[in-house]
Amino acid sequence: MFKALADALADLFHPWVLWLVVWPVGAAIALWGLVTALFGGRAVDWLASSVRQSSAGEWLAQWLPVAAVASGLGWVLLLALLVPLVLVSASVILSVVSMPAMVARITARDFPDLARRRGGTLAGSIGNGLVAIAVFVALGLASLPLWLVPLLWPVLAAALVGYLNQRMFRYDALAEHASAAEMAQLFRRERGALYALGVLVSLLSYVPLAGLVVPVLAGLVFIHYCLARLAALRRAAAG
Repeated sequence: MFKALADALADLFHPWVLWLVVWPVGAAIALWGLVTALFGGRAVDWLASSVRQSSAGEWLAQWLPVAAVASGLGWVLLLALLVPLVLVSASVILSVVSMPAMVARITARDFPDLARRRGGTLAGSIGNGLVAIAVFVALGLASLPLWLVPLLWPVLAAALVGYLNQRMFRYDALAEHASAAEMAQLFRRERGALYALGVLVSLLSYVPLAGLVVPVLAGLVFIHYCLARLAALRRAAAG
C-alpha cells in the first residue's frame, strides 16, 4: 500500500500529470461554484427557517439569535459539503476520461510484461461508476443527520469518498490487463486494503492545497496497487 502511494506521489511530478491535476478539479469547482451561486442562498435560508420554527429553535431564541446562528452554520455546512462534492465530481471526470491513458503509461514503464486479458469493458466501467455513485449518494443521504455534528464532518467525508475512490478506480485500473475472474478474485481478496487506500487518499484533501491533486493521486495509487497485486497473483499461480 505505501509503495503504491509513494510511486503515485512520484508520478505527480511528471509533466504529463500536470494537466490531469488541473482540469478535472477546475471543471468540478466551476460546476459546484455555479450551483452554489444559484441555489446556496435558498438552501441556507430553508435550513435557518426550519431551525427557527422548530421547538428547540424557539426555546433557544430566548437566549440566542437563532436565525443568525443557523444561517452561519448553514453556510459552514454547505462549504464543508462542497469539498467531497468537488472531489467526487473530479474523480468521476478523471475515471471516465483519463484512466485508460494513465494505465497505459504506467504499464508501459513499470509492468511491460503484464499480459492484457481485457476482463473489463466500457459498459462494465460505466456500470461500475453508476453503482459507485448510487451507493455513495445512498450512504450520504442515510448519514445526513450525522452531518449536523461538526466533529463528524471530516470522518464522514473521508469514509464516503474512500468508498467511492476504491469502488470507482479499482475497476478501471484492472480492466485492460486482468481477466474477469482475476478482477473478481482481487476485489474480494484485497477489499480491506483497497478501502484503506481510498480513505488514506481522501484524508489528504484536508491538507491545504493538497486537495487539488487528490483525484489524480487516487487514480495513480489504484493503478500502481492493483497492477502490482495482479502481477503478484500471476506469479503465485505460475509458481
